[in-house]
Order: sequence, then C-alpha cells, then structure tokens
Amino acid sequence: MAKGLLRRFAKTAAAGMFHYTGLRKALAARRRRQSGGRRLLIVSYHRVVENFEAELARSIPGLLISKQTFRRHLEEALQAGYRFVSMDEAIEVLAGRKTTDRDMIVVTFDDGYRDVYRNAFPIMKELGVPAMIYLPSGYVGTNRRFNHDRLFHLLRLFNDRAWVPSLQGLTAPAAALLNAMTLGQKTLSAALDDFIGEHQTSVLEEVITSLENQTKPGTSLLPEQGDVMNWDEVREMAQAGIQFGAHTVNHSVLTLENVKDAESEIVASQRAIEKELARPIHHFAYCNGWYSDEVVEILAKHGFQSAVTTEDFLNRKGDSPFTLKRKVLWENFSIGTGGRYSSALTGCQLDDVFGMLGVHHPVPGLRTQWSGPIKNAPAKNVQEVS
Repeated sequence: MAKGLLRRFAKTAAAGMFHYTGLRKALAARRRRQSGGRRLLIVSYHRVVENFEAELARSIPGLLISKQTFRRHLEEALQAGYRFVSMDEAIEVLAGRKTTDRDMIVVTFDDGYRDVYRNAFPIMKELGVPAMIYLPSGYVGTNRRFNHDRLFHLLRLFNDRAWVPSLQGLTAPAAALLNAMTLGQKTLSAALDDFIGEHQTSVLEEVITSLENQTKPGTSLLPEQGDVMNWDEVREMAQAGIQFGAHTVNHSVLTLENVKDAESEIVASQRAIEKELARPIHHFAYCNGWYSDEVVEILAKHGFQSAVTTEDFLNRKGDSPFTLKRKVLWENFSIGTGGRYSSALTGCQLDDVFGMLGVHHPVPGLRTQWSGPIKNAPAKNVQEVS
C-alpha cells in the first residue's frame, strides 16, 4: 500500500509540473506530429456509476467510474482541444479520406452495462457527445451476468469468509485460482484478470459452477449489480445518435477459441444487433483487447470496417482500422493525492504524457490464434455461420 501511495504522489506531482509549466502542451504538440498531423484518441469505459465508493465494495474496481468524474473527463477533453467525433468520422480521417482541423476523441463503452444508459447517456445528450457502445448480444435483454462479474462476486465472498471451499471438491482451474489468492501472490482483481486471459469461456463457466457448488445454502450466486441494457434502451440510445458495435455473443476472448467458433461469435453478434436496430453493424471490439491475424481476416470478410483493442499506443494516420488503439480509463486515473480529483492528472492522461515519458507499459493485444478442436455444442445464442 505504501508503494502505491508513493507512486500516486509522484504521478500527481509530475502531472502538476507538466500541466502548469506548459510542458504538457509541448508534449501534446510532439504527439500530434507523431500521429501524422492530428491526434486520434479513443477512450474506453465500462460502467458509469452513481456512487463510486459504494460500488467499489462489490464490483471490479477497474470497470468503474463515477458519473461526476466521467463528466469531468468530457470537459477536460474539450479544454485540451479535442473534438468529439463518431467512429465513422475517425476512420475516414485516419485513412486520409477526410481532413480535420482539430484533434479527435472517440468515446467508447464495452459490454453494454445498464448504468451507462442510466448515468452516462444523459450526460452525453446534455453535452452533445457521440459515443460507440460495443454489445455482447447474448446478454442484452437478459438477466445474465458476465463471467468476470460472477467470478469476482464469488471470490469476494471467499475473501470475506462467507464460504470456505474444500479444494478437493473443486476443478483444477478453480483450485488454482483460489490458491493464487490464498498464497498472497496476487490481489483479487489481478488474479481474476490473469485467469480470464488464460482460459476459454467454457472453462470459466465450469469454474463458476465448481465454486457455486461450494457456497453455503442460501448464498446469492448472482451479483445484484452488473445488469445489461435491454433492446428498448439500446434502440432509444441509437435513435439519439449513439452508435453500436459488436462484442461477440458470449463475451468470448476470440484468440482462445477455435477459428470457426470465433467466426460464429462474431457473425451471430453482428446479425443479432442488426436485426434489433435495423441498421448495418460495421464496428467491433475485441474482448480482453486480444486479436489475431485470423480474427482480423474474419472481420474484414463479414463487412466490418473497424475493430478496437485495449492497446494504449498511438493511433497514426494510415494505421489499420482493425487494430485501433484505446486508452482504458476508470476512476483512479483521475484521483491524485488526498483522494481528490486532479484536473492536471486527467489532462496528462488524455494527452498521453506518461506514455511519452515511458513510465507505463502497455500490453500488446496481438496473440497467436488457438487451434484446438471445435466445440461439441454451439455457444449460447450463436447461429450457424453459412
């Protein structure tokens, strides 16, 4: 904890120095030149909540941002000289088919959480900000919760000693996940993030079942929070100008699936959203930010025009639209020393000051495609690909 506080203090102090001396503007100008004339910043959010501190006690921290901080992010971007644009316009500029006289920013959301509809949508309507929301179609309009939220809920109960499992009664992956936490090797969030990046959707579901079978009778197995929009809410937002893209059917990390199964997840998601919105769906977001050459080929084959990663690198003019870089933001990216919102820190994050200084280490999203057997049963809600 002391190391974390020291890091936050150093980052806040550095941000203040760059912000108030004008060095931040000089670095922004350098980034502009490196980008090919104008910057394209794509920011990514997940959940926009009413009360961050209250939600923090029961949800994955890195998915959360308060609606107050979210609003301030939008305001800070305007003050930094960015113009909010749609993904369509951003791609046109990146390809050189259109020009712009200002730096651009695209606001995106992954997963279609309902609190984006409740808390972020009104703010964006008020400020006139366009956005892109990537939907895992198999969750929209259902009571399902994402595997990462279900696992976090069960692991939090374990941490709170609401249940004590018998390791002999668990599957090997479930036991390994608990051991990583029990031995103090990783925090709950870090252990879960690594675990999801290593296992297929089918394995995650088996682990959830294994853990649920170990809980005490009467334990609530599904988290109350983390509900997803319904199709009426999606249509309301679409009519107001919000764009929607595909994010697989079952929130599957495609590089961990067989190519045929990956194609099914992509196409079924695209078709389901097109059917509900009666408009073409041309944009995609990789779950976990991971992609492969094979997945990119599938997207191009089925008429997609762009796909976003979670790689926090620079978008340059002429780059492939299927490996667009995004900066994933949450509440603590803007919190300085003393737990207060820092305008200087937020501005430096948006202008990628820390990236230029080499003090953060983005994770590349390109992966080798898994080549194992095709699943015996089709994924939930996935139609056969013709």
